[in-house]
Amino acid sequence: MSRKIALLAVLGLALPAAAHGDDRQVMMEDALKAAPPGIADKATVQDWRGNVLRQGTGEYTCMPTPPNMKGTAPMCFDRVWMAWADAWSKKAPFTTDKGGVAYMMAGDEGASNFDPFAERGTAENQWVVEGPHIMLLMPTQAMDAFPVDPNNGGPYVMWKGTPYAHVMVPVGPRPAQPQVSEMK
Repeated sequence: MSRKIALLAVLGLALPAAAHGDDRQVMMEDALKAAPPGIADKATVQDWRGNVLRQGTGEYTCMPTPPNMKGTAPMCFDRVWMAWADAWSKKAPFTTDKGGVAYMMAGDEGASNFDPFAERGTAENQWVVEGPHIMLLMPTQAMDAFPVDPNNGGPYVMWKGTPYAHVMVPVGPRPAQPQVSEMK
């Protein structure tokens, strides 16, 4: 489904079992695809119900692909991103004076580049399906150095002008982008 479902799950809200059922090992393997080995090796792994599948020793929490998604979209968040996700889920303000890093090395199913709460693409919201990427949080003024165009060939700001703005850093090939007619 959308990043909204993924982020709500990160906060430990009750969601149905993942598409791959309650197989702890499958969920752990999927979740750990989100981050590079040095992060994944130490990360806590949590299922979509908020159950800890593996307690880690590092700063990151990795989650498997959200249960309602068709593809693959595991993610790993640091503490700053967890605070961001909490604010986003409540539509509350968020600011940070610290940097935050999140990993989605298996890519995602897409999100609006403009609307943090869009659940599907429209002609107006520039739906972007991203391949492997890193997401950065930083003070708002630091993001002014980055473009907002996801097709510029490098990092770009997603959700600029909202409290949930962040820098997307593609690190691999981007999948073919859906046409608006395919998103209905």
